[in-house]
Amino acid sequence: MSEKFYITTAIDYPNGEPHIGHAFEKIGADCIARYRRLRGQRVHFVMGMDENSQNVVDLAAKANLSPQEWIDLLADRFRAAWKKLSISYDDFIRTTEERHRRAVIELLRRIEKRGYIYRGTYRGYYCTGCEAFKLEKDLAEGRCPLHPTLEIRWVEEPNYFFKLSAFAEPLLEIYRNDPNYVRPESKLNEIRNVVEGGLQDQSISRARLSWGIPWPGDDQQRVYVWFDALINYLSATGFPEPGFEELWPADLHIIGPDILRFHAAIWPAMLMAAELPVPKGIWSHGWVNFSGRRFSKTAGVKVELNQAIERHGPDAFRYFLLREVPWDGSGDFTWERFDARYEADLANGYGNLTSRVVAMTARYCAATVPDTTEPTALDNFALEVIQNYRKAMDEHLLHQGAQEVWRLVDRANAFVEESAPWNLAKSGSTGELRRALSALARAVARITLMASPFMPNKTKEAWLALGLPDDPGRANWEMILKPPVGGKSVTRGSPLFPKANAQRVTA
Repeated sequence: MSEKFYITTAIDYPNGEPHIGHAFEKIGADCIARYRRLRGQRVHFVMGMDENSQNVVDLAAKANLSPQEWIDLLADRFRAAWKKLSISYDDFIRTTEERHRRAVIELLRRIEKRGYIYRGTYRGYYCTGCEAFKLEKDLAEGRCPLHPTLEIRWVEEPNYFFKLSAFAEPLLEIYRNDPNYVRPESKLNEIRNVVEGGLQDQSISRARLSWGIPWPGDDQQRVYVWFDALINYLSATGFPEPGFEELWPADLHIIGPDILRFHAAIWPAMLMAAELPVPKGIWSHGWVNFSGRRFSKTAGVKVELNQAIERHGPDAFRYFLLREVPWDGSGDFTWERFDARYEADLANGYGNLTSRVVAMTARYCAATVPDTTEPTALDNFALEVIQNYRKAMDEHLLHQGAQEVWRLVDRANAFVEESAPWNLAKSGSTGELRRALSALARAVARITLMASPFMPNKTKEAWLALGLPDDPGRANWEMILKPPVGGKSVTRGSPLFPKANAQRVTA
């Protein structure tokens, strides 16, 4: 495992409020970033806003704002949502920043110098929702499948083009040499089929626009929003200034399934054209659906993000999404499942276990965790779980990682009943009592550390209740293998997951 880990998410359009789809991607990326920090890597986590869209001008006009006022307003709202969800990004890049403009101009210069940019005329379909050009084969009944309520426009205009067609074989070679380059495997197969089917040169500028990065040397053209947006991952490293190589290439781009072609074909081709290293990996997560239907404002299928967060709190929301929706596929959000997970996994599971262990330690051991290290069956089970957890998390299978943690929660709760510390205290079996409570404290500490990437705030409360200093987010991997709980003073506090929070609302 390398020391550096540079992880990014897709940058978001300022065309509306942040929603559950945005949150799913950011929470998952944050979970990976926090896990990698726990493993001892130097993580650099970048998110941001994609602000050079023509939609910005239209939406700002409708709101009686200038484009800059509109994007500032939306950027603040997105940042507020990510703060509420404890997203631990290191950099929030906006494509209207000067550092990004410099990177775009320099990358264009390098690609053009090598002969991969030429002037021509674009004739074809354009989806204003995607801000993307579409081939006829990409349409369903003459409309974009992602924006079926919008009219597809036919566009004819002079543009600059990128010679994407020159990179089909180099891209296929990347896929052949690294079968993990695009994951999950189904998405690698999908992009391979696209490239094998032939690549067309891409229009990378737009004429007659008032918003966006001006094309260098041609004030009649603006850099096409998708071409400019991809470069954010590079501009966030400081490119082209010296030292950007300390972060580049990115270790992992996390994206949604609708932008796979841009990230797994066009972006690496752009980098190869500029003689820069391609990213090391791309992860395409699936969709979050609501009761089996795609979220859609126009179809009335929606859940307000704040409503979902406030139902049981941000940590419970984070846990539910990553446990319920496979990180390598799609899954459902329902209020019923959210309530069930909260009660079973959190209130009755992890929360109840932590409360019982702390309370029994306070009652039977003068609030001090016994300093015994003799392994028990619970410790042996925990070491097996840790191994499985690490494998799942290394492979970015977050839902499987969470499943492993809660296997240990269930086993530890069963161990409480099997060892029955209250009976050991009554019978005067001091040695057995101390071994049982020490093993349970170690189990809670291990669960807390493994759960911390999913729930950074509630796990901090549990960590402090065990008498451990600082924050599990700043712990190290060795503490999972050998939890430093012996001799620590526990503190009884409020329940981690109060059952009173298990509201019953319909939506």
